[in-house]
Amino acid sequence: MWKQFLSKLPKKSSKSTESPPNHNPPHSAAAIANGNAFGSDGDDRSINLKRTSSLVFPSGLVAGTEPLLSFKDVPGQEKPDLFISKVGFCSVVLDFSDPNKDSAEKDAKRQTLISLIDFICSGTSSRFTEPMISASVSMLAVNLFRVFPPHYRSNPSGGGEAEEDEPAFDPAWSHLQLVYEFLLKFIASSSLDSKVGKKYIDHSFISKLLDLFDSEDPRERDCLKTILHRIYGKFMVHRPFIRKSVSNIFYRFVFETEKHNGIAELLEVFGSVISGFALPLKEEHKIFLWKALIPLHKPKSVGIYLQQLTYCVTQFVEKDPKLASTVVRGLLKYWPVTNSQKEVMFLSELEEVLEATNVVEFQNCMVPLFRRIGYCLNSSHFQVAERALFLWNNDHVISMIAQNRQAVMPLIVPALERNSRDHWNQAVVNPTVNARKMLSEMDEELFSACQKMFEEEEEKRMEVEEKRRITWERLEAAASFKPVTGNTAVLV
Repeated sequence: MWKQFLSKLPKKSSKSTESPPNHNPPHSAAAIANGNAFGSDGDDRSINLKRTSSLVFPSGLVAGTEPLLSFKDVPGQEKPDLFISKVGFCSVVLDFSDPNKDSAEKDAKRQTLISLIDFICSGTSSRFTEPMISASVSMLAVNLFRVFPPHYRSNPSGGGEAEEDEPAFDPAWSHLQLVYEFLLKFIASSSLDSKVGKKYIDHSFISKLLDLFDSEDPRERDCLKTILHRIYGKFMVHRPFIRKSVSNIFYRFVFETEKHNGIAELLEVFGSVISGFALPLKEEHKIFLWKALIPLHKPKSVGIYLQQLTYCVTQFVEKDPKLASTVVRGLLKYWPVTNSQKEVMFLSELEEVLEATNVVEFQNCMVPLFRRIGYCLNSSHFQVAERALFLWNNDHVISMIAQNRQAVMPLIVPALERNSRDHWNQAVVNPTVNARKMLSEMDEELFSACQKMFEEEEEKRMEVEEKRRITWERLEAAASFKPVTGNTAVLV
């Protein structure tokens, strides 16, 4: 690439290496970093830096204006040209894998990015011109958009326990951080007209920006989270596309790869987006809940982003209480069968959803819900049983149980009776006794009827088991007297 740059430069004689008499020498990166454009030997240093900058960053690529000049040193009408020049200067990609390579150019680029950020924050430009916006978006694309190497894409395993590997930190972060800060200030600036900016910050730009959420560097994902939120807020025309693109990321994660590093950050952005949805909710938003958010409970790594997912789901229920039964049935659909830690997390989310559920919606899902809670109460994993019993400490849940006790008690009392008799862990037995007492005080007659029904069912179950035992004993006895022939099948 540098050979192409050099080929465009006019050939100069040895005398042409001297600075033109009417041309101000550029500021060196080291001098800029020290706040002084010229040192004690300013003439030699200026000449040396000009030679370097003209070779590495040809003036033809930076709008004909020296990019290392300060904005303070040019009149107001020339500042847009200087801005474009500096942006062009920052469009050259450097290798940050080797900290000792191109150190002077890296420092010059860093100082130039800082000066651009300061210029945006100063608000001295009334409006960004279209060439300024175009140059900025091109520079951002060159520096940010990249394909992550295969080793970046890890697969967090460990089911619900959210076992995370050590985060991988990008060696170029000191540079990327400034580029992201430039993007954030640029988007948030009042000088950026959204009507003009939307032509350059378009669907292609947003798609590539969303791809960066798969970075393993948590610092980068955190910056992207803030930037995406600002883009969503400023460019209303792009909102449907952003929602659709994020939905596609969720679909691919749930149903294809189960590998993505930025699900938690995307959900955090959408938590605030959902809280801003207008009422009544559009059908599109309800579909997003059912087809994108609810299936996110399926992957093994749900523990990594469950907190953000729970917040999004409860936001929907608070916005539209009629969605509560839909959410509860969705949780029951993806309820874990063999993963106890994940089951504990589901019970915690279930309680938060029930907190926002009214009695009418509770009645639409209470039978399958408490059938599942009954199974959890009898779990041999004491944490699952204990977490299910914590529901009896929630006043709102107890209130809804009391109003619908005729349907709930027959499902729960047998599970409580089994626990009080047979559970191995005392930490489960004690709250079980308290829950039995609470239900008994709620409706003693109904509780006694449920107990009697449970006793009858237990007697029938014991009779069936006894018949089965006797039948097997007879079969074993008959088999012991029958001689084994050559063609008789023998169970070994």
